[in-house]
Amino acid sequence: MSHICHATGCTREISPRLLMCLVHWRQVPKDIQVAVWAHYRPGQEVDKKPSRAYLEMMRRAVRAVEKKILVGG
Repeated sequence: MSHICHATGCTREISPRLLMCLVHWRQVPKDIQVAVWAHYRPGQEVDKKPSRAYLEMMRRAVRAVEKKILVGG
């Protein structure tokens, strides 16, 4: 199963259970990383039924990386 990093503009192929490639994941603040994993349910990448809480944390992670890229930090 092909899966691409969720960071905006990234085309790196990653494991389906991961949200982002390591380069972008390291840019996500630790508290958001913890929340993403807290709301992750094993197998959600197979049945395509992540929780609303996971999807919200996913969006926060993506926005955090976008913000770092925009401000250059």
